[in-house]
Amino acid sequence: MPALRLLTVIVIMLSSLSAFAQGTPGEMQARDQWVAARFGGGSAELPISFTLGGAPSATLLKTWKLERGERKLDGDRTEITVTCTDPASGLSVKCVAVQYRDYPAIEWTPYFKNAGSAATLIIADIRALDAKFERATPGEFVLDHAKGSPAEPSSYEPRTTVLGKRERKLQLATFGGRSSNSTMPYWKLSWGGAGAVFAVGWPGQWSADFDSVGNNALRIRAGQELTHFKLQPGEEVRAPLIAIVFWEGDRFRGHNLWRAWMLAHNVPRVDGKLPPTQLVACSSHQFKEMLEATEENQKLMIDRYVAERLPIRYWWMDAGWYVNNGDWVDVGTWEIDRKRFPNGLRPITDHGRAKGVKSILWFEPERVTTTSWLFKNHPEWCLEARDLPAKIAYQGKWRLLDLGNPEAWNWLVNHIDKLITEEGIDLYRQDFNMDPLAFWRTQDAPDRQGITEIHYVSGYLAYWDELRRRHPGMLIDGCASGGRRNDIETLRRSLPLLRDDYLFEPNSQQAHTHGISYWIPYHGTGTRFISAFVSPVDAAQSPPEKVDANLFRSHMSPSLIACWDVRRADLDYDELRRLTQQFERISPYYLGDYYPLTGYGLGKDLWMAWQFDRPDLGEGMVQVFRREESPFETARFKLHGLDATAKYEVENLDGGKETRTGRELMEAGLAVTINQQPAALVFAYKRVK
Repeated sequence: MPALRLLTVIVIMLSSLSAFAQGTPGEMQARDQWVAARFGGGSAELPISFTLGGAPSATLLKTWKLERGERKLDGDRTEITVTCTDPASGLSVKCVAVQYRDYPAIEWTPYFKNAGSAATLIIADIRALDAKFERATPGEFVLDHAKGSPAEPSSYEPRTTVLGKRERKLQLATFGGRSSNSTMPYWKLSWGGAGAVFAVGWPGQWSADFDSVGNNALRIRAGQELTHFKLQPGEEVRAPLIAIVFWEGDRFRGHNLWRAWMLAHNVPRVDGKLPPTQLVACSSHQFKEMLEATEENQKLMIDRYVAERLPIRYWWMDAGWYVNNGDWVDVGTWEIDRKRFPNGLRPITDHGRAKGVKSILWFEPERVTTTSWLFKNHPEWCLEARDLPAKIAYQGKWRLLDLGNPEAWNWLVNHIDKLITEEGIDLYRQDFNMDPLAFWRTQDAPDRQGITEIHYVSGYLAYWDELRRRHPGMLIDGCASGGRRNDIETLRRSLPLLRDDYLFEPNSQQAHTHGISYWIPYHGTGTRFISAFVSPVDAAQSPPEKVDANLFRSHMSPSLIACWDVRRADLDYDELRRLTQQFERISPYYLGDYYPLTGYGLGKDLWMAWQFDRPDLGEGMVQVFRREESPFETARFKLHGLDATAKYEVENLDGGKETRTGRELMEAGLAVTINQQPAALVFAYKRVK
């Protein structure tokens, strides 16, 4: 949606359908019909495609033996397995699908296995999703998608493409092998008041093609970008997971049903509970990541947060705690630097835990430098990107630890597990600051293209699964230069506590929240008293600004990282406490329905606003931002998802309350006046009758 400009009053004329706890009968019926046609057995046409020896799967599978099985996983999920086997070669193609009882959702993962005694013919062009979607109503297909997270002000920018009479084709793909590096692996398709939301679950290089078929149909093909390989006897590989949630209603319904399904079935849990929204803290900007950190200054920082009654849940120790050459990017020697931490990290984590503060510790196990222990002792585990410009492979000094190598995988699991256990780590943070695609592809022979990537992705997911099995109470933060690997398979195992590496500038952070919230309900970013993007080293040398409510509120998200220098006595701790208390109060609303109340934009002359509503609580909140060059002091925002007949108490958290009916708030709207610029207001509301 284009940014709204030059309006004395901003009014968004949209309906107010709230997300239901479960799918509507129409949504469930659409899903059931689609599942019956694709996974029902008999003449079912699997929603996948490939070629074998150049022959298309649509022709081949009709002659293969088909078996179908079904089992109940739990009260909300049923697993359907459809296997097609070539009686001549022994090649089998299996789709393992999961149908949800409480949401109109279906997902599946294809597997290819060679049960024969000889290598297969070339299997190529595997599309984990290949299906046609038809509409009965006139009009065109509308595809909502988004930019990825390349550490830019415009990360997560919403994009819309109309597919039909004029634009007949579209291709989306990520870049460099990280799944949300340039393009988000999610999209919403709309047709005539209904549609579906899709996700590609592949922490590697994926692509998707959208092709108009006639006037009323759209063919979608998605999967791993490059596959062209033989399978050896006994070898089995997987393809990307595909998830679909069907929806009907207004344009917000699809996104909010998707968010609800993500929260209900995908966001990782501890002891069966969703992770709470939270304030965490780190000292990366005071001690050059962890390069100047010591046991003493880490304990001091924890003590200062506790003493000032700033309610942090975790103490975050980032890059640089390990043996290195004075540069945090020198990774691959995963041993604590005993010169700075002679007693290890356990005294710090125990100290924090005694004060009610858990610990986060940063790792980047996939990237290996040639000066590290790993490369010197096990170069055979490390993949090299050959014949590339020096800057891509960091002057030839970087390697990729091959997670598809069983020996490397076993060493990594056991070594990291030991560190987590011995040092008392509560949350494992994994970063990934390189593009792996070239490292994968240079390993593959012409008849094995895509195989290294497949085995690597499988090893990466299995690594996290094993860590979680050994530490069932531990959460994982999945960072990849910010949010560059946020596909659904990754997000089922981790939380994106740092959604983007572009930080600290308010307008960009407002835009990031606006864009990411369509797709990912739980995410985080960092905040400090600097109102422009600077590097962590430069920020450490900059004097802090005054505590700024607009700056703080621009960064508020489900998980907020406090990067404050609490050693200073001259900070306005009363204002910090006031703002963090407000954050604690309204942050649970982020895990509800999301309604953008303005368009997306980075312009300095704009207003930006959104609403998060918890229909289960009858409560919610509205955040409103007036930017530095906006000429308008007043705007009006029509709210969504409320009970028209109920009364709501609306509180400006800076002071003032009023009682309005849900109908008034949805039809006349909430009038907001902001005299200063830039400035932000937060409103909390609750149903009172």
